Amino acid sequence: MTGLPGFFTRTSDGSYDRHLYKVVGTNGESHVVDDYMKVQEFWWNKGMFLSHVEILDKVKKKGFK
Repeated sequence: MTGLPGFFTRTSDGSYDRHLYKVVGTNGESHVVDDYMKVQEFWWNKGMFLSHVEILDKVKKKGFK
């Protein structure tokens, strides 16, 4: 398969970093990562031990940096 599926619309070529990803194992252990490539790496390396992936909204920081 090449390109994006017909039901997905890409609206930006910029970095898509609005979410965090919680990778949950079958034993209840979880890891939160900020890059979808890391999610894919977990799934590739430990797929048989994973239960699911939760998509979390990033908390927007307010105030001074």
